[in-house]
Amino acid sequence: MTIPSGTKIAQITFLFWFMKIVATTLGETLGDYFSMTLNLGYATGIAITFSFFLLVVVFQIKAEKYIPALFWLVIIATTTLGTEISDYIDRSLQLGYVLGSLVLLLGLLGTLLLWYWRYGNLIVTSIHQKTKELLFWIAVLFSNSLGTAFGDYLNDGIGLSYMQGAMVTACVILLVLLLHYLTKINEILLFWIAFVFTRPFGATFGDFLTKPIAKGGLDLGTFQASAVAICILIGLILWEYQHRQKKLLIK
Repeated sequence: MTIPSGTKIAQITFLFWFMKIVATTLGETLGDYFSMTLNLGYATGIAITFSFFLLVVVFQIKAEKYIPALFWLVIIATTTLGTEISDYIDRSLQLGYVLGSLVLLLGLLGTLLLWYWRYGNLIVTSIHQKTKELLFWIAVLFSNSLGTAFGDYLNDGIGLSYMQGAMVTACVILLVLLLHYLTKINEILLFWIAFVFTRPFGATFGDFLTKPIAKGGLDLGTFQASAVAICILIGLILWEYQHRQKKLLIK
């Protein structure tokens, strides 16, 4: 997909999907850091992460152009908040992974239906209106929460190891990639499927880094794993800035 000039959304390239996976890994480890490592609980974790999400999304929507650091801060905020929301629904409210996933799926579909009813399309590569951008971020939040629930279902519900769960979601992502290049299936549909499933891929990898060795993890700790993911993401954002500057100089 090619991004038209002036859009507020990052260009949908291989770099976008790689950064999305790193951001979701960070969202998982950071969310667990607040609710589990600091023992704040899911309700307090939601309050903290929602406040951060609200702050950065307001700045993002007010911005007049695409700012890489700000855009990815909102992505991180949605993945972290999505972790807390999913865990709260599944565990604190005890709805379970299946019913919890259904609730989140209905939220995502409802947001997309409202978006389509308002604008007549679901194009993500040309977002300029503030209301449309708000709907985009609500859909992103629901999709990241849904992806978290699905990843937890693979690990805790079915009993797959973290690496097995990552392999399952990686296969889904690969299938979407093949469908994109080999078929004429709607690109917007494939985008949202990929967006949902990159979340559990990053989340299961985050769990693999942080969970105890006895449970199949590396036991790095949520703080250390979050620090590593932050460093990687900062490096990628700086690389994106440099790449954009070079393109502007060439023009």
